[in-house]
Amino acid sequence: MSGRTFTVNTTKPVLVTGATGYVAGWIVKDLLDAGAPVHAAVRNPDNGAKVAHLIAIAKDAPGTLKLFKSDLLTEGSYAEAMSGCEVVFHTASPFTTSVKDPQAELIEPAVTGTRNVLEQANRCDSVQRVVLTSSCAAIYTDAIDTQNAPGGPITEQVWNSTATLDHQPYSLSKTLAEKAAWEIAEAQERWKLVVKNPSLVIGPALQKSPTSESFNLVKMLAGGAMKRGAPRIGIGVVDVRDLARAHLAAAFVLQAEGRHIISGYDTDFLEMGQALMARFGTEYALPKRAMPKWLVWLAGPSQGISRKFVAGNVNVVWRADNSKGKAALGVQYRPMQESMEDMMAKMIEDGAFGDPS
Repeated sequence: MSGRTFTVNTTKPVLVTGATGYVAGWIVKDLLDAGAPVHAAVRNPDNGAKVAHLIAIAKDAPGTLKLFKSDLLTEGSYAEAMSGCEVVFHTASPFTTSVKDPQAELIEPAVTGTRNVLEQANRCDSVQRVVLTSSCAAIYTDAIDTQNAPGGPITEQVWNSTATLDHQPYSLSKTLAEKAAWEIAEAQERWKLVVKNPSLVIGPALQKSPTSESFNLVKMLAGGAMKRGAPRIGIGVVDVRDLARAHLAAAFVLQAEGRHIISGYDTDFLEMGQALMARFGTEYALPKRAMPKWLVWLAGPSQGISRKFVAGNVNVVWRADNSKGKAALGVQYRPMQESMEDMMAKMIEDGAFGDPS
């Protein structure tokens, strides 16, 4: 994709935490394709299934890949991986909405992991810039918040103030983790923090079994769970490839600073399903109509969807201002239909749906 030009520094290694992740994989690929030496921090470098796609990417790339064993919850575990690096991409953080213990499964790894990585940056003299993968979830909880923001839609000046352990704890985890990052960054002057706040990430994964919630959503949209109708849950989306480029711009555009909403389109679940209709509608049971809000209200609790969530998100338009990322980083966005089709095609190739029905 075109956009603001920048040069990737290939003379020093670059650290990517959570390197086996969905977004991180594309960051690693772009860095390797640019010729950079990449230090990939992963939980288990010996897990062939988890790191195979990274090794495959590196095989024919001009850059070099080195795997390091690191753990979010272990202080000092990023020391070796970070050594000599000028840029750190911190992408590692759990993304799931199905948890039994939000404090232990979401809050603690997100906040403690961020602290461990950034405090290691304080101890590593070579680090000049840290690029943090935060989320629009650190700005809002429910779609209604994007309408109630000062002047609406949401901007980088807004912070999430409505998420709790009981309501959208993932959003709370991203909010607390990003605040911890800014606290650490502002207490020192050697390295600079630049933050990406993406909306829901879509597009093809490099690995066969990605864990992002967006893949579960596509499985529901195309697997028949929503064939009688999809709720119009307001949301923003961004292609993973556009997001990866935004990360590189955040690292290597000298003037980059602060937070950046990275979101290509304001949409909803029904529109996302319909974006797949032209190419996949004859083989997959995609939703053709909206599920009425009253029906979601009635059925929601039995499906683990609270009525508070229904009230704040169903038939509520999601709105975000992405102008800063475009102006400051030159971020450009490919069509949502292209992102959804590429994502679906890769999921089919990887056997996510079994045999088409």
